[in-house]
Order: sequence, then C-alpha cells, then structure tokens
Amino acid sequence: MAEAVRTAIFDMDGLMLDTERLCIRAYDYAGERYGLGRLGWLVEKTLGMNKIATRRVWKEYLGDDYDEPGIRRYVDEFYADFRSHSHMPVKKGLYHLLEFLKNNGFEMAVASSTSTATVRANLEDVGVCHYFKEIIGGDCLEASKPQPDIYLLACARLKKRPQMCYALEDSKNGVLAAVAAGCRTIMVPDIWQPDEDFLKPVAACLCDLDEVCTYIAREMADEHANGGEGR
Repeated sequence: MAEAVRTAIFDMDGLMLDTERLCIRAYDYAGERYGLGRLGWLVEKTLGMNKIATRRVWKEYLGDDYDEPGIRRYVDEFYADFRSHSHMPVKKGLYHLLEFLKNNGFEMAVASSTSTATVRANLEDVGVCHYFKEIIGGDCLEASKPQPDIYLLACARLKKRPQMCYALEDSKNGVLAAVAAGCRTIMVPDIWQPDEDFLKPVAACLCDLDEVCTYIAREMADEHANGGEGR
C-alpha cells in the first residue's frame, strides 16, 4: 500500500496573509517619503525572493549605492503605524484549512522567503503559529526561491519525501521552487497571474484556501475509495 500524502508546506506572504499588497503600499510610502517616488513596483519584481536575492534586484534598478537603511526606515515607520491599529490581513479560508489539516493528522511547515522572526511574529499576530511543526524563513539559507532549497530543507526537517508533501504557493518564484523540489504543488495566485503553460507541472490552481481544503478533502476521499493508496 502506497503512503498517503499527509504533509503540507505553506508559503506565507500572499498565500496565508495578504501581506504582498501591504508591502507594496509600504514601499510606495517609503519611496515617496525618501524622495524617489513610489517603489512598490520593485516589490512586485521580487515576489517570493529572500532578502539576498531581493537586494540584487534592487541594486540592478537603483544602483549599487542605493540607501537601503534610509528607505527601510520609512518602511518600518509604515508598518509600525499599521500594527498600531490593525492585525496582518488573513487570506480567505486560512483558519478553515489549517483546522481541517490538523484534524486529519497532517504535519505542517512554513517555507517563506521572509525572515524567520518576521514569519513567526506575523503568524502569532493572527493566531496560527501553533499549527506548524517547522517554520523556515529566508534567512535560514542563502539560496532563494525559485531555487528548491527551502522546500528541500522543509521536507528534510519533517523527514518526508518531497513527493509526499503538498506545497501551497501563490507566486511564480515560489511555485518554481516547490515544483523543482518535487513537491505536489498547489497554486493559489495572488498578485502574479500564471498562464496555462506555467501551470502544466502544478497539481492544481485554485482561487482560495477554501478551495484548497475542498481539493485535499476530495483527494483523501479518492485515496479511501482506492483502498488507502497514496499518490
């Protein structure tokens, strides 16, 4: 009897939390305060990348000597104001999906390009940190999505083969990383929208996390109907 898929690895930004749009707003604000004009368009160019890879892209467009700390000061100012009156915005279906997976014996991890400390803080802010056995941020390794390293590390920490793990992603770089790692990849597009060719290696492309819950429940029902055989 084949092993059933009972592991799920989540991205965070744009997948669990609606933070990518928030980040664009933050850099628009910072760019204007600094005097460079809105910079959110650069955020869109680096969706899914870790800090090292993001910095390379910013240098390409703004020059090697751009004032990263000066811009970051205004980004932090934006987030401090936001956090003073708001929680991180949660994507539709997140709580439903996490509770469903927990109740069905799934192990869960996070593989995010954002720093580990920020991932933990954001997930604690919305009350879901406890669902995850492992939380891996982009500062845990040098290679960035679209390289598969962060997913391979998550699978190794969970002691699971990649093909026995669902990977949930929203961005182009994240999907490329999960597919390259060999995970069973489900895409829930956010800002970046894929075409049909891009989706060929993806197990499913769904509208929201409620649909992910329905999809996994259907796969589990099919496994049961086939005598418990996994994929």
